[in-house]
Amino acid sequence: MAAFTDRFGAVARAYAAFRPTYPDALFAWLAAESPGRALAWDCATGNGQAAAALAEHFEAVAATDASAEQLAHARPHPRVRYAVAPAEASGLPDVAADLVTVAQALHWFDLDAFFAEAGRVLRPGGLLAVWTYALFESTPEVDRVVDRYHDEVLGEYWSPERCLVDEGYAGLPFPWEPVAVPSFAMEARWTLEQLTGYLATWSARQTYIEATGEDPLPAVRDTLAAVWGEPEREVPIHWPLALHVRRKPA
Repeated sequence: MAAFTDRFGAVARAYAAFRPTYPDALFAWLAAESPGRALAWDCATGNGQAAAALAEHFEAVAATDASAEQLAHARPHPRVRYAVAPAEASGLPDVAADLVTVAQALHWFDLDAFFAEAGRVLRPGGLLAVWTYALFESTPEVDRVVDRYHDEVLGEYWSPERCLVDEGYAGLPFPWEPVAVPSFAMEARWTLEQLTGYLATWSARQTYIEATGEDPLPAVRDTLAAVWGEPEREVPIHWPLALHVRRKPA
């Protein structure tokens, strides 16, 4: 198993504050499709966003992450138990979970090892659900600035795994047969500060800073401010989710 590299620990506070929230309808659908609602395992939970939402539908949620710093900023919930653990070794009992979820993190995993662990933990008929999102869509003016930041300024600093996100995890060797899924998207209306806070959480920004000793974000914020208007103006933000669901054979 490869050594864990904590890419988001340094921005864990910003990650908890500025990452977008997943739609409630996604978790309601996953719960309805699961064979039971006793236990869900949210793997690579980060700030616990998906775990807390799952807890509204499941009796208990085991939320694990390899980053202790991320878990230090996770949102508390009485039905969520947080634990530091790698994706490939959850510490959960065999055939214990009705649902295993991975939100915006599968591209960092040892896939064979994680899929084996998910198969061990899931009960027969249980669901494995993973999703990801790439660049958002906003107004044309905002999109032009952010696209250039993503593609040109940060382009060479994205990790190789980023291409899996851009491809929506298409072609990955998921186990078992696919489950037909509805379309889901995240929606928000953000101020300039909120959008800048989100851009600060991108992993390529951290790599850029480490490589150059400079932060590329202030210049991007200035460019955004020039097309934004009033800083408190809220603009629509839209992220389509690429969702993949598999059911363990009964």
